[in-house]
Amino acid sequence: MNAVEVADRLRAFIALLGQPLACLDIETTGSHTERDRITEIGIVTLHPDGSQSNWSCLIHPGCAIPARITTLTGITNEMVADQLVFAHRAQALLERLENHIVIAHNARFDLGFLKQAFRREGIRFNPPVLCSVKLSRQMFPTERRHNLDSVMQRMGLSCAARHRALGDAAVVADFITTLACTRAEELLAACRAQRQRPSLPPHLAPERIDEIPDTPGVYLM
Repeated sequence: MNAVEVADRLRAFIALLGQPLACLDIETTGSHTERDRITEIGIVTLHPDGSQSNWSCLIHPGCAIPARITTLTGITNEMVADQLVFAHRAQALLERLENHIVIAHNARFDLGFLKQAFRREGIRFNPPVLCSVKLSRQMFPTERRHNLDSVMQRMGLSCAARHRALGDAAVVADFITTLACTRAEELLAACRAQRQRPSLPPHLAPERIDEIPDTPGVYLM
């Protein structure tokens, strides 16, 4: 399938989905949304005309990047020393994601950090969200592993910069593009099923749904 055919099929899929997709990944100083901070944001936008565009930026986290994180991502304290803090990127990022469905691999992690970062700036951020981990489970129900490396191996995808925000976001974009070209109806059904939100108690804000763990248990909200 050539580039024109890929763009045509992606355009048709996005038209049926109803909104363009912002394939997003972030890198952070750790896994705790309250204590840790974002160090890098990468976005691959899948536009309504079937084209794609890339955007990424480093973020000064306002704290030191632990050595173990630098080992994983390659992002050093020196690399972020002269970068803008999130507060100075927030409005431009909000405009970039506005009117898009945001999709990320393990979206709870990425969106949890972004929502918290926006909340610190007094900005409400609650976009429509898809999780590509959940989509992988829906599209490949007999497979046991759905981490990004497993998805890449299963679908023959490559990554120019693994564990960097734009590199990982590009894998998510390739995942969507490949399925839009080969299994569009199934992918559309999976996306719609994931976007269907249950009825909520009056006291429960919609954005809290994405914070509920997948594991069995009783959770007090």
